[in-house]
Amino acid sequence: MTLTAEQILASHKANLETLFGLTSKAFEGVEKLVELNVTATRAALNEAATHSQALLSVKDAQELLALQAGMFQPLAEKTAAYSRHLYDIASGTGAEFGKAFEAQAADAQKGFTNLVDSMAKNAPAGSETAVAVMKSAVSAANNAFESVQKAVKQASDVAEANFNAVASTAANAAKTAAPRKR
Repeated sequence: MTLTAEQILASHKANLETLFGLTSKAFEGVEKLVELNVTATRAALNEAATHSQALLSVKDAQELLALQAGMFQPLAEKTAAYSRHLYDIASGTGAEFGKAFEAQAADAQKGFTNLVDSMAKNAPAGSETAVAVMKSAVSAANNAFESVQKAVKQASDVAEANFNAVASTAANAAKTAAPRKR
């Protein structure tokens, strides 16, 4: 029923490994975000320079309007692509944290279930009702936790589907809007 020093040390070691693993994943996510922003900024600066040069060579108002209109569709598409990359980085990092949490939670559930089973085996005579109530409570808690995990997964899937739909709609709107301006 009591924890041994080895069990406590093993638990702390596992927790530290998880912490350092999650810290590493968080830094990987930040690195990807920085890389995305540097790439996007570099591309924006190059496009601004190219667009400025093109503006200087404009000969009349109609050419200026056509140049400006031609800039909006690629800008909308690039914004949608940037948003998609940003979402992918965030969801990938979040998924890593989710996996680690699920693994830790499963280990904790297993350990607690084993503890309850051990207590049940060593329970004094006449405590069968209390043991049954305890096992029922543990089972109900495990079922509730699994239900919450499923609900979070479904909500995440719906959010991703909505993001994809909005990004697709925005990209399509940008494609159809650009020819109208010309």
